Amino acid sequence: MTQAQIFAFAVLSGMMVLFIWGRLRYDLVAVLALLTAVFAGIVPHKAAFSGFGDDIVIIVASALVVSAAVERSGIIGATLHRISPKITSVQGQIVVLVTTVTVLSAFVKNIGALAMMIPVAFQMARRSNASPSWFLMPMAFGSLLGGLITLVGTSPNIIVSRMREELTGQPFGIFDFTPVGLGIAVAGVAFLVFGYRLLPGGRKPAATMDEAIDLKDYMTEARVLATSSVVGQTTSDLSKLCDYEILVTGVIRHGPERLSLLPDAVLVEGDIVLLEGDPEALERAVGRAGLELEGEGRVTGGGGAGEVVGIEAVIGATSILVGQTAKRMALHERFNINLLAVSRSGERFTERLRDITLQPGDVLVLKGDLGRFPDKLKELGILPLAEREIRLGNVRQGMLPVAILCGAMALAASGMLPVATAFFTAAVLTVLFGALSLREAYEAIDWPILVMLGALLPVSESIRTTGGADLIAGWVYQFAGTLPSYGSLALMMVATMAVTPFLNNAATVLVMAPIAATFAGQIGSRPDAFLMAVSVGAACDFLTPVGHQCNTLVMGPGGYRFGDYWKLGLPLSFIVVLLGVPLIVLVWPL
Repeated sequence: MTQAQIFAFAVLSGMMVLFIWGRLRYDLVAVLALLTAVFAGIVPHKAAFSGFGDDIVIIVASALVVSAAVERSGIIGATLHRISPKITSVQGQIVVLVTTVTVLSAFVKNIGALAMMIPVAFQMARRSNASPSWFLMPMAFGSLLGGLITLVGTSPNIIVSRMREELTGQPFGIFDFTPVGLGIAVAGVAFLVFGYRLLPGGRKPAATMDEAIDLKDYMTEARVLATSSVVGQTTSDLSKLCDYEILVTGVIRHGPERLSLLPDAVLVEGDIVLLEGDPEALERAVGRAGLELEGEGRVTGGGGAGEVVGIEAVIGATSILVGQTAKRMALHERFNINLLAVSRSGERFTERLRDITLQPGDVLVLKGDLGRFPDKLKELGILPLAEREIRLGNVRQGMLPVAILCGAMALAASGMLPVATAFFTAAVLTVLFGALSLREAYEAIDWPILVMLGALLPVSESIRTTGGADLIAGWVYQFAGTLPSYGSLALMMVATMAVTPFLNNAATVLVMAPIAATFAGQIGSRPDAFLMAVSVGAACDFLTPVGHQCNTLVMGPGGYRFGDYWKLGLPLSFIVVLLGVPLIVLVWPL
């Protein structure tokens, strides 16, 4: 063993120890590994930061932005809303939720697909009086399975594709993963539809900061347009359309006249409906019914590039708004702020939003220029609440993000554009056409993951360039050389699955892929099958809540404990190995 190899193994071992220790975040561990490798001389100074410009980083960041735009569009929730009321059994709901998450994860980042479906799962759980813990972990595992289907579904696929390009000059195509990934995903979803019974029921979700700000009685108003889906329907039809999440407290027609709020009061174009509910429910109601929210059409901001956002704020005792109405204060004309909703504890409003006499302690939803909000709030004497996302009043873009995603997939699959270029273009277009604001786009990017990828790419390369991968592959060959080739393939997949719970899945691939490719060469096999095995193994961490962000995301909402994961994840892991190995051998002959 050469000195360079000793240094490479020392860096690798130290990095794995720090990952397992868990006291330092994975991106900081990756940066420390890179610096150590540079100062040890196994990564050239000129190549130290080459990973940050790698296509992997661009693809992952761009896919996260496009995924966020698809989630923000509301198109998935609107589609499911049409079928979900017809499905009342728990098993039927799990079929819909897990299948939807799995399919979505093939085309958007799996963490984004899961995030957009969690609110739908809670709605279905309430409808069937079931525990969300039965839904969320199967959905998380479904998102991991869906990520196997295409190149952009999960980071390991992207890294493995790059590794193949280095070895053969040709990367994996966007749908090269589909034959193997789709077969595993179908079998996995079939198991989850029945296997959810292995999970504990009745678990309560962990409390969140949003629940601490438990404001469910916001009042807002919205106008019925000619294109609204509720024209000619009754107020009870509007409540039913919104799953009774909101309450219609009044209807105003042709000036200040208020209609009698009988359940059969028919809505016509131009009516103003007074709605009560929490901000998310109000947003869904406005979107589903095709209404125009109060203040939505009024321009805010100073005409420059300032970003328009919605915030919650509480009126202080000395605020100049106390005893005033939004109309008298001319909030929009004087302060360039739109009042979207008002909440007052223990009180239901019967007057229009602009005519409510404001009091200390009232909570407002305001829309305005992010850069000017601090000064305006100070001038008005109102205090912003703890930061949480308020989307009420932000225009959704419907099918546009989906069309952009489909275009990027088509261009990449046809070879007209490289994957990195296609998805980077898609990310820019989502911002350019207003599907996401710049702030939302930056927030959608998982910066720690990108830092880790950029830092570990040169470290991973050093394991190969120093001959360390050859050495490890030789040790593996001594252990597995007597096995048939498919046995060696299974061993590589299982080894990767065993490492993934302790490392980030992307880090696992960066460590295991060079070893797998070198081992394939030593036994006289092509690298494709072994790289596929590593990709599948790294993407399928079903045993712990910490190996993948999707598992972590559902731990709190599902009320899960660390030991709950292996109950459902262990049999699913066996299914992946038992089906994945023969599928890989069939599609990618050894």
